[in-house]
Amino acid sequence: MTSIQAPEDLLARLRAIRHLIVTSHANPDGDAIGSELGIARILRSLGKSVTIWNADPAPSIYSSLPGFDRIHVGQKPPSRFSETVEAVLVLECPNVERTGLEAHFGDLPLLNVDHHLGNQHYGIVNWIDTAAPAVGELVFHLARSMAHPIDSDTATCLYLALASDTGGFRFSNTTPRAFQTAASLVELGASPERVAGWLFESRPLAMMKVLVSMMATLDLREKGRLCAVHVTDSMYAKAGASSTDTEGLIDYPRAIAGVDVVALFRELSDGKYKVSLRSRGETANVESVARLHGGGGHRNAAGFSIDGTFEEIKDRVLKDLGAALEAGA
Repeated sequence: MTSIQAPEDLLARLRAIRHLIVTSHANPDGDAIGSELGIARILRSLGKSVTIWNADPAPSIYSSLPGFDRIHVGQKPPSRFSETVEAVLVLECPNVERTGLEAHFGDLPLLNVDHHLGNQHYGIVNWIDTAAPAVGELVFHLARSMAHPIDSDTATCLYLALASDTGGFRFSNTTPRAFQTAASLVELGASPERVAGWLFESRPLAMMKVLVSMMATLDLREKGRLCAVHVTDSMYAKAGASSTDTEGLIDYPRAIAGVDVVALFRELSDGKYKVSLRSRGETANVESVARLHGGGGHRNAAGFSIDGTFEEIKDRVLKDLGAALEAGA
């Protein structure tokens, strides 16, 4: 396969830095976690001191990943953060605010590696490749650019990132490049069976109970092409679930025949709602809708957080999605 070269400035800085933080977006998904764990393993093997620091815990389905138990979670900085850290490597965030940790970074240099449309180029180095199916693929090429070998555990982390962001190689970003990278990672020892188990066959019972409640909220519009569902705190409580048990819920209404666009509204503890959006192929550009509300993402997968009452938010977002459907038709 054709190797994609990481920017020399990024390579030089990573070679020179001894202590760094690796982070990604709040409520991390498979691409975020797999990419973080993969790059941390690579940099640690080069003698770097690396701490993965996320604002929110990762979904429990990823707990078997090597290094998962070393991830630092929450707003309290890791020990000796201010004394030793020289830079922050930010993965998969179109803006630094998406980390939920930006207030802690101060004047630390930010190294920005992403594949989202609308990235704000906030780093001292910005490697943005919107053709990349997952940031995990960029980490793979970063290792190759550093002429660094990838062991089987690292390959599995990066394969997870790729499989997660392509929906198990089902979404429109499943390009020849995605398959080429996946093949290379399997040759290096990645286990597709283990990753498929984590992604599709390890759903907590609590999550399935939330799914039942969520599907009862199903609201179909635009002759069945537009679907809305929502999840509330009371649903979590009734199921004995937490927000980390809801990874992949949006895929279920998306699987309904005739549905082209899905909006999942998730109640947050601070009175806000997190809105996740998905679409099929060329039917609608949900990234443009997310951008209207201060968020971002990709053409077929995007999201944002918003204040307001549920009915007001839902009405506004569905109106915008209806317009996006009409524009994409």
